[in-house]
Amino acid sequence: MAKQKKQPRPKAETPKGFRDYFGHEVTERQEMLNRIAEVYRRYGFDALESSGVETVEALGKFLPDVDRPNEGVFAWQEDDDKTWLALRYDLTAPLARVYAQHRNDLPTPYRRYAMGPVWRNEKPGPGRFRQFYQCDADTVGAPNVAADAEICGMLADALETVGIPRGDYIIRVNNRKVLNGIIESVAELQKQMTFPEGLSERGQREFETLRTRLIASTDNVMRTLDKFDKIGDRGVRELLGTGRKDASGAFIDGLGLPEYVADGFLAFLHAKGETNEVTLQRLREVVRYSQEGLQGVNELEEIATLLARQGYGPEQIIIDPSVVRGLGYYTGPVFEAELTFEILDEKGRPRQFGSVAGGGRYDDLVKRFTGQEVPATGISIGVDRLLAALRAKGRVGGTAQGPVLITVMDRDRMGDYQKMAAELRGAGIRAEVYLGNPKNFGNQLKYADKRDCPLAIIEGEDEKARGVVTVKDLVLGKALAEGMSHEEWKEQPAQEEIARGNLLAYVQEKLG
Repeated sequence: MAKQKKQPRPKAETPKGFRDYFGHEVTERQEMLNRIAEVYRRYGFDALESSGVETVEALGKFLPDVDRPNEGVFAWQEDDDKTWLALRYDLTAPLARVYAQHRNDLPTPYRRYAMGPVWRNEKPGPGRFRQFYQCDADTVGAPNVAADAEICGMLADALETVGIPRGDYIIRVNNRKVLNGIIESVAELQKQMTFPEGLSERGQREFETLRTRLIASTDNVMRTLDKFDKIGDRGVRELLGTGRKDASGAFIDGLGLPEYVADGFLAFLHAKGETNEVTLQRLREVVRYSQEGLQGVNELEEIATLLARQGYGPEQIIIDPSVVRGLGYYTGPVFEAELTFEILDEKGRPRQFGSVAGGGRYDDLVKRFTGQEVPATGISIGVDRLLAALRAKGRVGGTAQGPVLITVMDRDRMGDYQKMAAELRGAGIRAEVYLGNPKNFGNQLKYADKRDCPLAIIEGEDEKARGVVTVKDLVLGKALAEGMSHEEWKEQPAQEEIARGNLLAYVQEKLG
């Protein structure tokens, strides 16, 4: 009989693009989520926890991956009914499904916040994982821009609540309608230049061809404008026109748009002035031939006015036409929160931290389910990026304090030790009894050190008979122990004998 081949052991490794989170990392994230949730609740938003799995049909358009378009989700097909299911890639698509499904039971407007992991089947990279946390707040059913202004103010409050003070962040606001207005305006301008006497039948056809071409190029235009910070005016102009060579020398085809079109889009990018009033004036000039564009500018003006009345100044929230990312998805105002302080990159070079939140108005998402347009606006905070920013500034991080450790000197007296732990826990103090092998007392102290325990409590037979316990201050002990002899260490104040009845009060005082 042939000998069965031994099955290899599985590798103990995290899948590519994922990572594990331990102790203080999980605690820091939860504390941040709690603070943000409290801000959302103050604004009247209710919590929603939707399924982590949705049908692919409900999720709709996959998030594009540069290397594998339309492969942005983790999906599988059910055996029985052949339905395709997928892990959610954000918290907004599930909201649209929830609202469409339960709209008769929900208030209008419906204001909800949601927090949790999302999954994207994209190529991982440094700091880019396939599972990460998002923290969203959305208003569904409110068509006026007061809802957009409220989201901006709430985002500012959330950032300051978690430890990002004024001066370390800026929320930039733009409007998709303004970009659409530029396309209409440059088409109208071309019509006036080419057909000053009015459109003939042939001229009308040529004009409509130009206008259709510009509208069809919208997504590509936005991707080009999004590169403005990296390639500047010349690079944007080249990509809108005939093309350009990148840093490697490879030629990138341009969109082939006329020069005057590039002029219009660059005027849009440079419209930001020293004040919101100047910016709005410049934008009105850029989109003067478009009713939709002017409507977008008016909406931005109303947002700025509403925020100013609530006390939010230009050091917190500004109108900025250079915010282009996301305009392909949103239908109206769009917001982006950027941290303005510098950090050091992996090579020790200073750079700004960048964006930690984004959002805007999306009035078409629920329509996929209902057939009717439902106005909606919201924001999504990248929790992991925000935590990374706070760690970079030293506002969170390091190791979390462990529990008070009750050592075991006599296995037969486990009930006494558990009673001590229960007293401390009843007062809200983290405490645990050592449950490893107590034979070697030194191992218990090593365990306490590894857990970053602040105190260790000892009660042997002698202490029990005298009605006392010994408390070791492990934090102070670490600071004092270097260079001390064992006898000197025993005499210093990092170890103290107290009455058993005073244990709780003593520990509370030591822990502050």
